[in-house]
Amino acid sequence: MDVDGGAEIAIAETFLGIFVIPPEGAEAADAHLDVGLVLEGVEVMNSLGSVLFAIVMLLGLIYALNLSYPQELKHTFEVLQKIIMKVDGKNLSKKAQVLNIKLSR
Repeated sequence: MDVDGGAEIAIAETFLGIFVIPPEGAEAADAHLDVGLVLEGVEVMNSLGSVLFAIVMLLGLIYALNLSYPQELKHTFEVLQKIIMKVDGKNLSKKAQVLNIKLSR
């Protein structure tokens, strides 16, 4: 996606997400020019350095601002929060319970 116009449009249309801007011609494992967060179409953080740190910051913002997980990603965020980060891991949905059992084997 070109950084000049396409990225700005994509950010404006994003409700909740992480954006990564790679250097021109970069491979997947190369360092990124920018990693940041988008909430309700607004870039709220940038220069985070890594996608992992961006995920942690996104979960922190969701918690601090008392936001609901997007409906289409609620199970993804539940797994991140309750299984991976082990926060409130005893109250899992059925789908998360099945995944947790499979990961435990």
